[in-house]
Amino acid sequence: MSLDVSPALLEQAERGEVDEAEFVDCVRTSLPYAWEMISSLVARLRIDGGEFADNQTPPPDERARGQLLRALASDAIRGSLERHFGVRLAFQNCHRVAVFPLDASADDRLARFTSIRGQLLNQSPELRDC
Repeated sequence: MSLDVSPALLEQAERGEVDEAEFVDCVRTSLPYAWEMISSLVARLRIDGGEFADNQTPPPDERARGQLLRALASDAIRGSLERHFGVRLAFQNCHRVAVFPLDASADDRLARFTSIRGQLLNQSPELRDC
């Protein structure tokens, strides 16, 4: 299981709609490495400005890498994080997370980052095992 879901949150899901803030809190506590990574990138984007902020440092271990993969591969988790932080998320390889502002000012940069060309240019032999 990728998330540590409390019985109360599971009961909400079984009854119907789930409070998104409670779901986001579940993500925060279940995937602390991914949460911290995204939180720090959002803070950097807001403080430094620019078109985007990204991480290029591989996770310290496979557990952390797994958290990033679970957070960004799940449409529900990724969408909730984007709404919570008010950003657009992008992901390359197994660790290069980037946050982009919601406004159109970063559209071209986001398109370049998520393009096939961008993916190919971000490859290296060191990343083949991720």
